[in-house]
Amino acid sequence: MYTLLTTHNRAKRAVFTTPHGTVQTPVFMNVATAAAIKGALDAADLREAGCQLALCNTYHLHLRPGEDVVRGLGGIRGFMGWDGPVLTDSGGFQVYSLSKLRKIREEGVTFASHIDGRRIFMGPEESMDIQAALGTTIAMAFDECPPHPATREYMKDSMARTTRWLARCEARMEVLNNFGGIHRHFLFGINQGGTYTDLRIEHAKRITEYDLPGYAIGGLAVGESHEEMYRILEEVVPHLPRNKPTYLMGVGTPENLLEAIDRGVDFFDCVLPARNGRHGHVYTSQGKLNMFNALHERSDIPIDAACGCMVCQTHSRAYLRHLFKAKEMLAMRLAVMHNLYFYNRLMADVRDALDEGTFDIFKKNRIAAWRNGG
Repeated sequence: MYTLLTTHNRAKRAVFTTPHGTVQTPVFMNVATAAAIKGALDAADLREAGCQLALCNTYHLHLRPGEDVVRGLGGIRGFMGWDGPVLTDSGGFQVYSLSKLRKIREEGVTFASHIDGRRIFMGPEESMDIQAALGTTIAMAFDECPPHPATREYMKDSMARTTRWLARCEARMEVLNNFGGIHRHFLFGINQGGTYTDLRIEHAKRITEYDLPGYAIGGLAVGESHEEMYRILEEVVPHLPRNKPTYLMGVGTPENLLEAIDRGVDFFDCVLPARNGRHGHVYTSQGKLNMFNALHERSDIPIDAACGCMVCQTHSRAYLRHLFKAKEMLAMRLAVMHNLYFYNRLMADVRDALDEGTFDIFKKNRIAAWRNGG
């Protein structure tokens, strides 16, 4: 159940209640693709970072270790030792990312496994079955994420197929919810349409005819500019239900998050904090730092003096730089922990600003500090 607490223009502050816990929004979902955060973090580290909701990937867990293994070990939450809600991507993004290894048909998609090359078929029903077996809290509809750029004709055909697949997802999930598990899974639909505004709006209207618990905006952050992404959000979000979660998939930078929240989005996920952390790039209240830079060699100050994470309370920039230069695994772990804490703390600060009616000035000040201080 999604309960709006307050709004500020288009920005939303809400609570999303699930069988596995309550989520305060806006929220950033930490990406645990294979039931782990890349950078040697586990579920306890997610709790330390303030994570509310973990995101795992249906395709990757289907390949290894397999949903039957996960189900037999207590579902995804028991398997990874995480006691909060979990959202599972449907596998649809692999339709985009594995474009050289797949074939799309009306029935679904045939993939060549990126691990061993074996052929795998996944359609809407198979995706729902796998996600239910994993024990997810929020299941994403199986969709096609079209390439960017794509012709208008291709986009219309793809969008229509995604709508037909959504109908099949809903029908299958209803069966699974009624007969297949101990709790109901929330099914979120996905809006597509590329950078064609009219197609985006048309698709939003079509998918909201299915009275689903939430809706996502997919197919962005795949090569278009930030300005194009913001334009699409401004046009499409008003056509999605305001009294339900609005999820922008795969986005993005801290500035992207604030701009999207301002346009009515309240669920996010992105690999950036973990990926950048593994490569020595850390986020601070004054901008992003490269820990390989020589200016940090003798620095005894933390990554960010304004940060309350364990890393900033314990270690210096000099120590973190040393770890990266020495190629110690601890370097990645500490940097990723800091970055995940930064993202989750940012969302907590956003929620406070929305509660206090100060989001506009909060957004302005944060973006100015990132642009001028980093």
